[in-house]
Amino acid sequence: MSFKKPYLAIALVGVAAASGAAWWLQNKPNAPAAETAATAASPTAPNAAGGGAPGGPAKPTAVEVAKVEQTKIVDETQSVGSLRSNQGVVLRPEVGGRVSQVLFKDGQRVKKGQLLVQFDDQLPAAQVMQAKAELSIAQANHTRNQELVSQNFISKRSLDESEAALQVAQAKLALAQATLQRLKIVAPFDGVAGLRQINVGDYLKDGADMVNVEDIDAVLLDFRLAERFQTKVKPGQKAQVTFDALPGRKFTALIQAIDPLIDANGRSVGIRGCIDNRQMQLRPGMFARVNAVFGERAEALVVPEEAIVPQGGRANVVRIVPGANKDELISERVTVKIGLRQPGKVEILEGLALGDTVVVAGQQRLQKDGTLVRIVDTSKGQAGGAAGAAGGTNAGPSGAPAAGNAAPGGAGAKPADAPPTKEADKGKGKMPPVTGENPCLRGQNATR
Repeated sequence: MSFKKPYLAIALVGVAAASGAAWWLQNKPNAPAAETAATAASPTAPNAAGGGAPGGPAKPTAVEVAKVEQTKIVDETQSVGSLRSNQGVVLRPEVGGRVSQVLFKDGQRVKKGQLLVQFDDQLPAAQVMQAKAELSIAQANHTRNQELVSQNFISKRSLDESEAALQVAQAKLALAQATLQRLKIVAPFDGVAGLRQINVGDYLKDGADMVNVEDIDAVLLDFRLAERFQTKVKPGQKAQVTFDALPGRKFTALIQAIDPLIDANGRSVGIRGCIDNRQMQLRPGMFARVNAVFGERAEALVVPEEAIVPQGGRANVVRIVPGANKDELISERVTVKIGLRQPGKVEILEGLALGDTVVVAGQQRLQKDGTLVRIVDTSKGQAGGAAGAAGGTNAGPSGAPAAGNAAPGGAGAKPADAPPTKEADKGKGKMPPVTGENPCLRGQNATR
């Protein structure tokens, strides 16, 4: 074993030498770094960050900002729906018969109780006459028996029999009159008659379709909303409605009822509204785009959506506040509570006040509160670029158009106060004004 001791000693010396070399390499002086540090420490060397003296204030961070504004916020959601008549029915006969008269025209306005279709009623009319004759005889017999009973010429039983015969005759007359009346088809309510399916001389069985009658002075709007809106929507609220068939026109629907049952398939709740249609622009079955309005706040505080910095499930903004020194601005991170969102805007419910300044670009460079900031006004650069584009060959000094380059009345030119042309007014005829009570407020659904 003695021959192994020299090798062990050599190994230990090698390990010690390697460890010393490693320590020297890690701790040897770095000449370029030392020279750089010496240069930076020189009083005459410029400050690489901001050109200031060593130990002076740090260069402010450039950021873009916006003010907390006050605007009108509308709580709303969009959906689609379809129209249906306020009241609608398809007229069908209760008894079979032959059509003798059609007393309406297609698309005609009809009144409640107006006779529309008359069936052949010769046989029922004769039965009515027969029933009247039998009733007359029964009444005469009953009157005579009453006189005879008072004189004790007949028994009380005979009087009872005559009274029963009188009641039977009255019932026969009522039955004959009801059968005769069923051959007259009348309008059940005020409305518009549809396209008739019958002609004079047709023999119809009971239950055959004849014509539909629709009350469209007010039309019902049926649409559905997600179940999360069930607590927001209430009867009496309004919804803005547009139709692809009527571009550029907006209608207001008054919400009348909410379905108490939520659809288990789509997890949605049915809503029914009513639209005033006395100008007859809408028809049942039309496709509607609905903008349901749940409420509005006229003085809501909003900030650009770029100002919101989500962090750990919270919404933060970076507010700019005055620093300790004059004309010094510093950053301050604030946790806010957000409300509704609109395109490009976010409502702030808590955390900010009207007129506060928040950062909309550069938040990633403001990692801690109290950082010096410098506000960059991007609107000046955009205004200068627009002025430069306008001050080209077609503009004189101060951006004014050069004389002779913009001839009045040139191609496409139109004075601002010129009256609208006939082409522009084509297809924009005004509908006649409507008068009277809104049919959506008459309570027709409650009395139907």
